Amino acid sequence: MMILAPSILAADFAILGEQIREIDEAGAQHVHIDVMDGVCVPSISFGFPIIESIRPVTKRFFDVHLMIVEPERYIDRFADAGADGITIHVEASKCVGQTLEKIRGLGLKAGISLHPQTPVSEIMPYLDQVDKVLVMTVNTGFGGQKYIEACTKKIIDIRKAIQERGLSVDVEVDGGVNKENAASIIEAGANILVSGSSVFNGNITENVTYFLDVLKRFES
Repeated sequence: MMILAPSILAADFAILGEQIREIDEAGAQHVHIDVMDGVCVPSISFGFPIIESIRPVTKRFFDVHLMIVEPERYIDRFADAGADGITIHVEASKCVGQTLEKIRGLGLKAGISLHPQTPVSEIMPYLDQVDKVLVMTVNTGFGGQKYIEACTKKIIDIRKAIQERGLSVDVEVDGGVNKENAASIIEAGANILVSGSSVFNGNITENVTYFLDVLKRFES
């Protein structure tokens, strides 16, 4: 399935609920929520109170991306806050396999992510334990950056590995995804696009519609 997951990191927090309703009504299937602790990545974003406060606003899938050290400490808490899926970083957990199992055991979708500097080989042992792989295509921790072209090969290699193993795993791409490169990112093997600035800057409904139209062209 081809999916758009607008990242609320780029939203206007003064009217966050209104903007989430707008992406929902425009047809975006997921709401991407970046949780950053200032240790795993340089920036700090938000946590449980924000997720809990926006959960009643929409029934769309809450795609929670944990850029925090030792995410295993908080899986239950994020599930209680309203996450539908939780993605952890291979670089940040002391017990990646067990944490992925715990996420799935709670009835949530489990994802594994990697920084641009991390080789694809690091996530390969966990492919059969995840519902998706999230490929970071900017230096992790800040929005509005330019897509790192060298990361395209990672997308290709991960999609190839998934196909070779006969797995049903989504490939999500986050970082510098815009109207100019969306199609090429999908062609490389992604089926979930995370976009922040290119959705929330300007006319949100028109931006969502544009991305959904691009994704629809690649529906098999």
